[in-house]
Amino acid sequence: MKRVCFFLLLVALNSACQNAVNNSPIRVGSKHFTEGYLLSEMIALLIEQEGFAVERRFHLGGTMVCFSALEQGEIDLYPEYTGTIFAEIFKLPGNIAMDSLTKILAQQTLGMSGSYGFENTYALVMTRKQATQLSIHKISDLTSHPTLRMGLSYEFLKRQDGWESLASAYGLRQSTFGLEHGLAYAALQQERMDVTDAYSTDGEISFYDLVVLADDKQYFPDYQAVSLYRKEIPARAIQAAHKLVGRISETEIQGLNAEVLFNKRSFEEVAKEFLLHKKLIDTSEQSSPSLDILHKTLTHLKLTFIALLLSVAVAIPLSVFVYWYGKVAPAVIYATGLLQTIPSIALLAVLIPITGIGALPAVIALFLYGLLPILRNTVTGLRTIDPSLKKLADGIGMTQWQKLRYVELPLAAPAILSGIRTAAVINIGTATLAAFIGAGGLGEFIVTGLALNNYELILTGALPAAALAILVELFFEIVQRLVIPKYFRPRS
Repeated sequence: MKRVCFFLLLVALNSACQNAVNNSPIRVGSKHFTEGYLLSEMIALLIEQEGFAVERRFHLGGTMVCFSALEQGEIDLYPEYTGTIFAEIFKLPGNIAMDSLTKILAQQTLGMSGSYGFENTYALVMTRKQATQLSIHKISDLTSHPTLRMGLSYEFLKRQDGWESLASAYGLRQSTFGLEHGLAYAALQQERMDVTDAYSTDGEISFYDLVVLADDKQYFPDYQAVSLYRKEIPARAIQAAHKLVGRISETEIQGLNAEVLFNKRSFEEVAKEFLLHKKLIDTSEQSSPSLDILHKTLTHLKLTFIALLLSVAVAIPLSVFVYWYGKVAPAVIYATGLLQTIPSIALLAVLIPITGIGALPAVIALFLYGLLPILRNTVTGLRTIDPSLKKLADGIGMTQWQKLRYVELPLAAPAILSGIRTAAVINIGTATLAAFIGAGGLGEFIVTGLALNNYELILTGALPAAALAILVELFFEIVQRLVIPKYFRPRS
């Protein structure tokens, strides 16, 4: 009887552990471009079809952000390209067989699927009109036209297999400038530049009738689309993602990209329709756009509110310290001011190796940006109190702490509240960039809109963010009227 009970207990524990594994969300990542969103959504839908919860961590910026997140366990899998893996991630020369690449990844407990069925290589493109006028058909033809304006995506400018190596291989001498990949095609059509880098499966190439310059020296390696994943995730989730292997042709992915870009359909809708057509999933439920906006707005507010509370908790005590010990004031204010000068996207990138992706680096960055306005306003408010009032407090025998609590902080309250108000508005705007590191919020609409060159989607994120900033201003105006006596308020 005891053995039977023990066996049943083991079965129950095994079942509970299996349920716990299945209930742990599988985190699917995506790089910041149209095709990345489509493939990641397909992977997410296939895994959900197997009964797993899926956490979508899209909009993760470039290659190294995604791969670092995979290595650190911040995401579990994402779509990548073989040429990018060995040339950009591992800095290996030439083409490497997929079997060899699989063995290299296995040393880091990572796995790689087979090819989805298409290659998405880098290419240089021009308008057909200009290419015909200048008789440019291949990349080596560019050597005869050194004055052409090269507008290249930021990642391609700095990649191991990007512009510098390409220019060296072909002897190209054109000057270059960087711009967002999603905006490059419009710039070509407006004749603001002459050549840009592209992905060979971009829907814009056929839509705008662009010429893809032949890679006559075969510089670019193979870029077969595959899934990269952590081997620790459940085998059924990996098998679900593998259902894409061999199921997408180059023509199909070009069509899917074009559906999103030019028919203004969401990548969720297009991905789901494709999987239904291929009979890889059997549901067509759609999420509510209004609920999506609400969720991202609440996430945006949460990031801002947590960071603001931390800024207040640190900046006000620090301000009091600076006020009491004036000699350290210049150094402290200079240090917080220096933090304010660091570009927000650069600060987020620096934090990723330390904190990973998600809400934590976003909150830390927003917290740091909120310090200066609160610190400076609080110190100014304390220093500009009428000296006679301070002497009066000393005269009636108040201690330093009593004077601070009952006289100085109440009198400085308008300035302190003004600093908090400024920090809150700054953080609401800066928090939109948190989408690049998977922290969510309204920035996801803006980032996706940039990738798709969809201004409606950009406004879907920008307008609510602006409305939040206005509401915060009104909120602090009400707080100021309720908390601060009329004769202490600054005159408007």
